[in-house]
Amino acid sequence: MTLAATAIELPSGQTMPLLGQGTWYLGERPGRRQDEIAALRTGLDLGMTMIDTAEMYGGGAAEELVGEAIVGRRADVFLVDKVLPSNASRRGTVQACRRSLQRLGVDHIDLYLLHWRGTHPLAETIEAFAELVDAGDIGQWGVSNFDLSDMTELFEA
Repeated sequence: MTLAATAIELPSGQTMPLLGQGTWYLGERPGRRQDEIAALRTGLDLGMTMIDTAEMYGGGAAEELVGEAIVGRRADVFLVDKVLPSNASRRGTVQACRRSLQRLGVDHIDLYLLHWRGTHPLAETIEAFAELVDAGDIGQWGVSNFDLSDMTELFEA
């Protein structure tokens, strides 16, 4: 059995599956590691090829788990990751992304998001995202958990 997941076209022209797998709370209990990896692989087998993770999930352990789960299957996965607002300065965003890439064991993240609004100027975070796109570390960027005022500020930046 496979899922016929529909996708959305992003501004870059790349498509992203509408249905995917989240990893919040994964990687927090070492005794469950193999079951969690198996669950992610089963999801991939069933057609859920988007995996969403974040540097904060399990203190990076979820990213390591995802990396192990997608070994040999990276080309089949649309990978979403998120930077913590506390790391979202220009330099901090780049450093956080590169740490995430290392934990994931991949050369790029398809969609890199600011996890929620923090205190760093959005213009700095956007500059870092542009640098990461130019370097090939991320395919595209976006935001998560923004309210209307945050989105308005984002568009102004």
